[in-house]
Amino acid sequence: MPEEQNEITLGLLNAVHDNSHVTQRSVAQELGVALGLVNAYLKRCVKKGYIKVRQAPANRYAYYLTPAGFAAKSRLTAHYLSQSLTFFRNARQECSEILATCTERNWPRIALAGTSDLAEITILCAAEFPVQLIGVLDETADGIPFFGLPVADIPKRLGSIDAVVVTDLTDPQSIYDGLVAHFPAERILAPGILGIVRNPAKPRRKEGA
Repeated sequence: MPEEQNEITLGLLNAVHDNSHVTQRSVAQELGVALGLVNAYLKRCVKKGYIKVRQAPANRYAYYLTPAGFAAKSRLTAHYLSQSLTFFRNARQECSEILATCTERNWPRIALAGTSDLAEITILCAAEFPVQLIGVLDETADGIPFFGLPVADIPKRLGSIDAVVVTDLTDPQSIYDGLVAHFPAERILAPGILGIVRNPAKPRRKEGA
């Protein structure tokens, strides 16, 4: 998908996430594109299962992100940020804050989730803290170490883990959702730049539905 299409889709998903009663006209104004283009992208997102539409009072509509929509939003955010000139600076700051939190909470044995540029930045930051990076979780593990760290497809192959830092840039929301089955949510940490939603809001069901 061309970068412009990615940006419009991400802008629409962000707008719906921020306000379920947002209007297509306001989204068009915010993104600086034609109203018809927003309508076309909205229909595309509904077709892909990213957004659900509910009729609201006064002949208006309410829009909600689905779990697939949250995952797409996270994925597009990560992709956009990885292309940004400010990515390294922001990532380094947030990774340092995460490692400081692990130090304060006495979680010295840390695993990363995802081989990526973000994982490399975290490895660089870890040298400044009294923590031990014990490995990288990656389902596509091929046995080749990542910057000297062992790579495993399942957590138990890395031994005892105090905390996990999400460093995947392909689909960080799905990685986070998968980790919840293995670790307490408070021990799964992620840079805010990934846009991960810990408890995706679900639209309320109508009475009798």
